[in-house]
Amino acid sequence: MTAFWRFSLEFYAQPGVMPACLALQDQHGLDVNLALFCCWVGEPLDAAALAEAEALVREWRTQVVQPLRAVRRWLKQRDDALRRAVAAQELAAEQRQQALLFGWATARWPAAGATPGRHAAANLALLSAAPEATALASSACAFRGTP
Repeated sequence: MTAFWRFSLEFYAQPGVMPACLALQDQHGLDVNLALFCCWVGEPLDAAALAEAEALVREWRTQVVQPLRAVRRWLKQRDDALRRAVAAQELAAEQRQQALLFGWATARWPAAGATPGRHAAANLALLSAAPEATALASSACAFRGTP
């Protein structure tokens, strides 16, 4: 389990974070793992770095995470036991996506994640101008999770 994954689990459980993340995903089409990455990395991203991070995980997200999410959502109200099993696989796929981002970040910035929340506002502004991104940045700046 990476420090980024631990941060994400703890941060996602904070009040207001889950709804902001789901709104970014469902209403604005953004990758929640990239949004969480913007909050965790603690380094200033520029457009090129964010594009590189997005490119790194794009195929995994489109070929694995999103199809699993679609199946899980389709199973809702149809087969709860299978939906739970697919949800567990979706979560494992998201953890793998975060491991890719973690490896990329720590190779680039050895101290990545040492100060989660630092630069979250600027990093998230690169990702989205949606009000939910601003709310997520505020939560990240206030959150003192374990690095």
